[in-house]
Amino acid sequence: MKPIVISIVIVYSMACSFNDPAQKSSLKYVALGDSYTCGTGAKPSEAWPVLLVRHLNDQGINIELSANPAHNGWTSHYVIDYELPVIEQIKPDFVTLLIGVNDWVQGVDSDAYHKNLSFILDKVQSHLPNKKNLVLITIPDFGVTPTGAMYSNGRNIAKGIAEFNAIIEKEAMQRGLKCVDIYPETQKMKNSAILIADDGLHPSALEYSKWEAIIFPVVFGSLH
Repeated sequence: MKPIVISIVIVYSMACSFNDPAQKSSLKYVALGDSYTCGTGAKPSEAWPVLLVRHLNDQGINIELSANPAHNGWTSHYVIDYELPVIEQIKPDFVTLLIGVNDWVQGVDSDAYHKNLSFILDKVQSHLPNKKNLVLITIPDFGVTPTGAMYSNGRNIAKGIAEFNAIIEKEAMQRGLKCVDIYPETQKMKNSAILIADDGLHPSALEYSKWEAIIFPVVFGSLH
């Protein structure tokens, strides 16, 4: 989870046809986050934001993943420095945010994390046509994975993640935003090797698909 300071933006072409003026343009979606959002441990095509877009289109929601600037090791501070500019450039219609695990691992205290999270949400909402088209996602319990304990620095991982997730849920509630709680699902990785990637830390493609299955109905309900 050591941060690497580079900015990666994966841009997908517009799905709409400019030869048909009657065709409705695709909704632009940007996925903000860290390794959990860029799909570390699986193929790029198996990352949950990619699965989400495919599922939404299958169900009649015309949407494209315009960018996924998430990267391994990034904290909320990196989102501010390297991912928010993507929001300003693309001006998306819909955004998801899953961030915080690396803040906790790197010893960022809850007050600092809360301040950064609030700043991110303010900025994202200021660029959305509909301020409610922002879905927050809770932080997974990486402590149940085989190598997760290596990143605890002697602290209680479950307690720390729970504290950060409470902040996420509070911000969502105060802003009237949807918050998807994947934390309980991630705890199942403790007893199932097929849900964990070969690195012993990140989710496998199967686990990412399970996250998407939880995230999808919330997003579909918001955009439908």
